[in-house]
Amino acid sequence: MAIIRTADGSNTLFSEQYGVTYHSRHGAVTESAHVFINAGLRYKAAVQPAIAILEAGFGSGLNAFMTLLEAERRNLTVRYTALELFPLNEKDLADLDYAAILQAADRQTDFLALHTADWYQALPLSEHFCFEKKREPIESFCHPDAFDLIYYDAFAPQAQPELWSSEVMCRMFDSLKIDGALVTYCAQGEFKRNLKKAGFLVETLQGPPGKREMTRALKSASPNP
Repeated sequence: MAIIRTADGSNTLFSEQYGVTYHSRHGAVTESAHVFINAGLRYKAAVQPAIAILEAGFGSGLNAFMTLLEAERRNLTVRYTALELFPLNEKDLADLDYAAILQAADRQTDFLALHTADWYQALPLSEHFCFEKKREPIESFCHPDAFDLIYYDAFAPQAQPELWSSEVMCRMFDSLKIDGALVTYCAQGEFKRNLKKAGFLVETLQGPPGKREMTRALKSASPNP
């Protein structure tokens, strides 16, 4: 895969198969911080110190790595489950500079451990963060009432429309606990309608640089009107 330097100085990868980048060209780290850490992890951390997270689309591992660092800073307990069918190889990982740009160069071994961890085996990377990855398709995954927060980071609907359907969103809804949340960079109208069909309460939030809007969807104890 081609390496692309983004606007904030961090790198991302370009998937020739799907014709899209793994992260925003306006800033890979900036996008992850805005969408997943600020609107997701910190949102849930305001009300609970222990959070079970599902990441749909592990990809480069940036979201998981940033969550590890944030959990330690905030004294959170995070159980992190990541789904990925097409893991990156060592060559693809070699030029990613996330540990350095996040001023955590001494944690590069932990970033690599996310990628080299055995499938379906819990890996405690610190007292605050336990990681497990599953080689399973997003569209058939469902663990009822298992997660507090979902990072939905699949490739965009124009690249993988099957991952943004109402059927898949129903699976995501069922996988969340009551008061759980799903966050994603996507704010496409059809996708938000699919979220509502699945039962979510949908919030449209300010997007990261280069994107006007993003989405946070909530699983409320009250049915979606």
